[in-house]
Amino acid sequence: MLVLLAAASAACNAQSGQQQQQQPAQQGDNDPTQRAAGGTAPAGWQIRLDDKDAGRYTTNDVRFVPMGGGFHVTTGPAAIFPGADLPNGPFVLEATFNQTKAPAHPEAYGLFFSGKNLDNSDSQEYVYFLVRGNGQFLINHRAGRDVHKIFDWAENAAIRKQDANGQSTNQLTVRAGTDSVRFLANGQQVAAISRQVISNPGGRAGLRVNHNLDVHVTGFRGAPGAR
Repeated sequence: MLVLLAAASAACNAQSGQQQQQQPAQQGDNDPTQRAAGGTAPAGWQIRLDDKDAGRYTTNDVRFVPMGGGFHVTTGPAAIFPGADLPNGPFVLEATFNQTKAPAHPEAYGLFFSGKNLDNSDSQEYVYFLVRGNGQFLINHRAGRDVHKIFDWAENAAIRKQDANGQSTNQLTVRAGTDSVRFLANGQQVAAISRQVISNPGGRAGLRVNHNLDVHVTGFRGAPGAR
């Protein structure tokens, strides 16, 4: 369970699931959700669509395949991709993401962890760490149909922006220690959150890729321990 203390409340802004659905609807006027030819997941992995998309799309609209020593993800609707189980003690979660082309507007990709009850929209819970092509990062906590903002979108020099061809490569790492959870982009820390705030970081973990993105993922690792 993620405990939001008073010291973090200014950065944790709860929003209802209904409010979260409004932004994609507005974006959809100029950037309709595509339907990628998919439906299957690599062995040991799953695909879970965002609640706002689950009623209109299926996992057949997301392509998630092994490729080039890693995975290739083409969305479609936004989704999380559970592929690891992590302990509540120290762990490392990391992957390198290569955005292969520019989306119609900045869209995010990254890691999630602390996954609980992911098959239940009302009791699901996870924390996600995302970046996007404009050099910004975000850390949020989803609890049921609500989202709590831990770090709202902020630019950081450690995050590589997309180039003139719409491409960018970013290695993202989450390190859970005994006193804090640290978030790194390309080996540089961009945020650290006390274990009093993220009290139970263990659980299901994996990837998150938002709407209408084409991303190649390599070096995925979720493992107990400090290294």
